[in-house]
Amino acid sequence: MNRLIAILEDELDIVELVSLHLKRAGFGVEGFQEAESFFKFLKKRIPDLIILDLMLPDADGLDICKYLRRKDEYLSIPVIILTAKGDETDKILGLELGADDYVTKPFSPRELVARVKAVLRRREQQKGSRVIEIGGIIKIDPEKYEVTVEGKKIELTTTEFKILQLLSSRKGWVFTRERILDYLWGEEKAVLDRTVDVHIRNLREKLGIAKGLIKNVRGIGYKLEE
Repeated sequence: MNRLIAILEDELDIVELVSLHLKRAGFGVEGFQEAESFFKFLKKRIPDLIILDLMLPDADGLDICKYLRRKDEYLSIPVIILTAKGDETDKILGLELGADDYVTKPFSPRELVARVKAVLRRREQQKGSRVIEIGGIIKIDPEKYEVTVEGKKIELTTTEFKILQLLSSRKGWVFTRERILDYLWGEEKAVLDRTVDVHIRNLREKLGIAKGLIKNVRGIGYKLEE
């Protein structure tokens, strides 16, 4: 069965253009021009990825992204924001709310299809990951996007979770800030290069007694040691 891509975009010509290119690439497509019909569909079927506009007639796209990331049944659906809002603040906010990628209009349909494939590949790799245990204290479940410290669930943002997941993928390995940014946001990392230290600080605070497992390697980056 073809992977299903849901497009939530109020401009019909864009829905048709993106749909055409996705179908040529072998994807199934469902297009929606308002949030109401999209959510009715979502109750019946879960798409493999959502392409989301921010400016919709009946909803704010950022609110939709936030909602999807708060619901367990929708948490693992990848989201690519497609919008005319190209300001740095909008990009940062969209990615911080859990979007997997951010594409600004005008855009290349072929590039968008390539980004869809890249995001799906990353998510597929995450699905194949098992629960990770660190120092007998932390447990990371990549499929549920869930982290526990001494059995107690802690609430992390999507970005914080991804950083912890990356550091835990190679314990003791030093990840540069550039590598962390590339893992988080790919081509959008240029506008976000100052944020890694802030996320690490927030992550450490939430880890509580386990915060010391994340080590700062001065002038290089960070690593996770048991």
